[in-house]
Amino acid sequence: MRKIIVLAFLTLDGVMQAPGGPEEDTSGGFKHGGWSVPYWDDSLASVMSDQMGHRFDLLLGRKTYEIFAAYWPQHPEEGAALNKASKYVASRSPRQLAWENSTLLRGDVVQEIKKLKAQDGPELQVHGSADFLQTLLKSDLVDEFWLKIYPITLGTGKRLFGEGSMLAAFTLKESRPATSGVLVASYVRAGDVKTGTFA
Repeated sequence: MRKIIVLAFLTLDGVMQAPGGPEEDTSGGFKHGGWSVPYWDDSLASVMSDQMGHRFDLLLGRKTYEIFAAYWPQHPEEGAALNKASKYVASRSPRQLAWENSTLLRGDVVQEIKKLKAQDGPELQVHGSADFLQTLLKSDLVDEFWLKIYPITLGTGKRLFGEGSMLAAFTLKESRPATSGVLVASYVRAGDVKTGTFA
């Protein structure tokens, strides 16, 4: 069985929208695109290199797919792992996918993803894809989160955990600070939420 692993850049208040640039995703009038850039340093580059330095496939929402497809094929050395990976794309409407090794998920997307998970193969990494992630979370399909938590709050923007996220517990697998103050933390699915009382 394949794992679904979410790699996300996140503010302290949970915003994940447009970390990489002002025009990356302005939907909803978002005006803070590029908020992660001032914190990027060699230690974060090393983290990303480690997390993407092995075989993986990609599971992407349509918007993130289009951003990636417009950039990575033109950067074959830097984006070798992304270009080589199989790309599975969730979209509400039919479309042509020009990036190599890309497949459009058709019909019931949740069922198609469950079929992918049941296959043999490398992990399925999810990058960005804030809207699509809500479907994965509501359907309890995420196995791990590999988060980079930035020491800022934005107040508005698309959040990793929206309304109706799965009720789930996680175990901290790894955590370390980057030199820029970003916290790198990985969480693994750990069953159901447990409650108690101090009374």
